[in-house]
Amino acid sequence: MQERGLTFGRFRFDPRRGLTAGAREVRLTPKALSLLSFLAARPGEVVTKDELFGAVWPETTVGDAALVTCIQELRRALRDDARRPRYIETLHRRGYRFIAKTAPSAASNAKPGSLPLPDRPSIVVLPFANMSGDPHQENFADGISDNLITELARIRWLFVIARNSSFVYKQRAVNVSEVARTLGVRYVLEGTVRRAGTRLRITAQLVDAVSGGHHWAERYDREIGDIFAVQDELTRSVAGAIEPHLLAAEGVRALARSANDLGAWEMVSQAQTHFWRLTRADCATARTTLEQAVAAHPNYAAARGLLGFCLVFTAHMGWIARETGLPLGREHAVRAIALDDRDSWGHIALGYCAMMERSTQESIAAFRRAVSLNPNSAAAHSYLCHGLGFAGLDREAIAHGEEAVRLSPLDPETARFLGGIAVAHYTAGRFDEAARYTSEALRLRPGFQGAQRLHCASLAQSGRIDEARSLFATVKREQPQISIAWIRASVPYQTPELMELFLNGMRTAGLR
Repeated sequence: MQERGLTFGRFRFDPRRGLTAGAREVRLTPKALSLLSFLAARPGEVVTKDELFGAVWPETTVGDAALVTCIQELRRALRDDARRPRYIETLHRRGYRFIAKTAPSAASNAKPGSLPLPDRPSIVVLPFANMSGDPHQENFADGISDNLITELARIRWLFVIARNSSFVYKQRAVNVSEVARTLGVRYVLEGTVRRAGTRLRITAQLVDAVSGGHHWAERYDREIGDIFAVQDELTRSVAGAIEPHLLAAEGVRALARSANDLGAWEMVSQAQTHFWRLTRADCATARTTLEQAVAAHPNYAAARGLLGFCLVFTAHMGWIARETGLPLGREHAVRAIALDDRDSWGHIALGYCAMMERSTQESIAAFRRAVSLNPNSAAAHSYLCHGLGFAGLDREAIAHGEEAVRLSPLDPETARFLGGIAVAHYTAGRFDEAARYTSEALRLRPGFQGAQRLHCASLAQSGRIDEARSLFATVKREQPQISIAWIRASVPYQTPELMELFLNGMRTAGLR
């Protein structure tokens, strides 16, 4: 039987203490625990039915049904799909195999100096390896790592290990999991630097040291010029790409956990995963989760800021009453900023609320503050793009929208990035361009109703009347509240002239 504890996925198994997921005990019958212990002691091996019968039922004759029942109990507890197993694989007519990626349990195999994981996402940036053999390249590689630590530290929800802690590993080859366990972090960012003539190649990858999964990897090729400019550009590109991938990874991890086992951060990341989908049902789920997070953790700025933003967004879409969403959204945004003035989400939420209230200067100032707090945040640039676009400041709006796309080209919020650029083109009278961007936004997020409305108006203004009216019929079915009065109250064009420009398009599409 398995004698030492081990971890796999989000679970920790100790034969004496049983199975746990975080702080929660996973209840199993004694036979199911014995079965798991026997399988886990032979990772990767095919274990026959006869071996399992002998180990789990040594003095009893049982049929296949008892074994199948135990296997099903384990799969339910582990949330393991028999068709796509992560932990226990069934081999037809041969037996079973424990296929989880395991590591010794910290509780039973801890080393002196090992640290527990903090209650929020944590990362270490390892020194980038100089693969050129040129000692002069060493400082450049160290500079990349050093700059990344500085830039990632701007992300308020992320715990970043200090430079000296990570650089102690520079002179000796170590296992990534060992580094992470010793420093008490979940994620590791590592990379390499190569130089050939006047060309540089930098690679980077983001690894979950607990599960062993790779969440992101990228290669950057650059000409050597101003060495500091190259360092800065690469740092921004990597830091901007990392944030949404970390959020996505944390969201998936939170969704896999029981609702009773979620801390404040897990609730926020779970809500964000729903919110990104931009549908009415998903935003309602996100709002409910964030309200629960705020009720349980009233002084957690990240939950307050995202709840404020979610309330304002759902009012903008018409899914809740403006009279409900805006005051509550502002209240949570102001509280988030009071709790942590350096958390960009509170300023984004305040900016969005002010934009909806047509307090243009307050709105743009709040969005600018969010960008200044985290210049590598694609989300912050995107919302500044919206604020400027709805005010008719199209050139600067498009610059920030394009910066959001450049920083995070595979971001789950890309539809919103494109929506902001579309608004800027529309207010500048470039209706064909607006239609092109809204079309792509809707391809990514078909339920994004703000993009549906703008696409209608853009098609109509560019002379594609039949397409506009066909789409408006769909919009009317999905948004029965839509009217000229509702648009004047709920769509945040910042001047009467820009509002009339949008209404002209909607009238041509069929709005009455």
